[in-house]
Amino acid sequence: MNKTKAKRVVEILSEVFSDKPALKFETPYQLLVAVILSAQCTDERVNKVTEKLFALYGEPEKMLTLKAEELEKYIFSCGLYKTKAEHILSATKDIEEKFGGNVPDNLADLQTLSGVGRKTANVVYSVAFKGDAIAVDTHVFRVSYRIGLASGENVLKTEKELMELIDKKDWSKAHHYLIYLGRSFCSAKKPDCENCPIKELCEKRIKRK
Repeated sequence: MNKTKAKRVVEILSEVFSDKPALKFETPYQLLVAVILSAQCTDERVNKVTEKLFALYGEPEKMLTLKAEELEKYIFSCGLYKTKAEHILSATKDIEEKFGGNVPDNLADLQTLSGVGRKTANVVYSVAFKGDAIAVDTHVFRVSYRIGLASGENVLKTEKELMELIDKKDWSKAHHYLIYLGRSFCSAKKPDCENCPIKELCEKRIKRK
């Protein structure tokens, strides 16, 4: 797909979907925790869990009063709870000890936080700090390949391909649009191609026809 078509895809999706995240948070730290919890879990479930968790432990210093086993009980229903608890507490410890209790506002420092990967760092940077970044999760990876925005070889290459095709000012918005497209129409098992808002631009559909 060329840049002209990619721009049109973004324009159409902007008319259909919001460019705001579905996760609920009040601070960059809460967003960081919510994104960690969202791995292989629905945003709806994460929001239910964080509503209770953040009311009591929504700040780094409060979160660190919890032992891993105690945090696991709060986040159990999000799945992968042991790993997620470990990542939340290790990242929080770094925030407290290395950054004075404040979530760093740049990608380089965000990626130094223990337990924080590139995708999580990109989400926090783009959403909390209004930076230009495209986070590639499972929805973005799948949809980008299907519609022809990326080769689908791996997550990092997909991110670079999207950054080349999409205008920098639209990177963060496109991330959300592609997620919502994946959830609403371009699902993994049964994509609703006929009702998809960008079906006329989808290269996979065009090739199939």
